[in-house]
Amino acid sequence: MDKTYKGGKRMNEINTIQILEFPQKGDERGDLVIVEGNRDIPFEIKRIFYMYGSAKNTIRGQHANRKSQFVLINVAGSSKVKVKDGKGNEAEYWLNKPNMGLYLPNMVWKDMYEFSNDSVLLCLASEHYDAEEYIRDYDEFVKIINGRME
Repeated sequence: MDKTYKGGKRMNEINTIQILEFPQKGDERGDLVIVEGNRDIPFEIKRIFYMYGSAKNTIRGQHANRKSQFVLINVAGSSKVKVKDGKGNEAEYWLNKPNMGLYLPNMVWKDMYEFSNDSVLLCLASEHYDAEEYIRDYDEFVKIINGRME
């Protein structure tokens, strides 16, 4: 998914966050969810990772990415995701269905927390891992977003 611009200025990235609902197929044997890059996911999937075994009071993420976009899917259990845009806007999402994903564009701050005991949070990424594209200091992120450093 490309960055959205309006009148030559970048729109608020928090407005491009989306809940994605994936079709469930199934029968008496159980359910099946199929997710395909560039179809159900708005980018080519280049990296897949998942988190599990996190205590309820653990906070994961705590960063923004310069390039990577993500879709987060709780394939088991549940967790919450808080996103911030660096301009004072924030939103919270509860991921609790294996056929529901949360699309996160690049340059949004993300915190994942309140993991259930059985939580498995699957993360689909648009980019291969590159430590250099991570912004791990919130104050630095706010300065970048507001054009005060690059």
